Amino acid sequence: MVSQLFEEKAKAVNELPSTPDTDELLKLYALYKQATSGDNTKEKPGIFNMKDRYKWDAWEEIKGTSQQDAENQYIEFVDSLIAKYK
Repeated sequence: MVSQLFEEKAKAVNELPSTPDTDELLKLYALYKQATSGDNTKEKPGIFNMKDRYKWDAWEEIKGTSQQDAENQYIEFVDSLIAKYK
């Protein structure tokens, strides 16, 4: 179960005045999924599905990170994006 602060940061990131770059978006996705679902257990998407494959790879890279650590990292990362893009 994620904290209320995590949920607030998830909403805040969608309200940024500028869209984060691709690497930042992938990191957000990976940390969000790790915090909410734990380790990636999904099958790797096919070679022709590049967008989902990049997302899968990003999530897979942080395998083994506890959900609490991922949540804390997500909150810190969103704070840095808010500072960068506001």
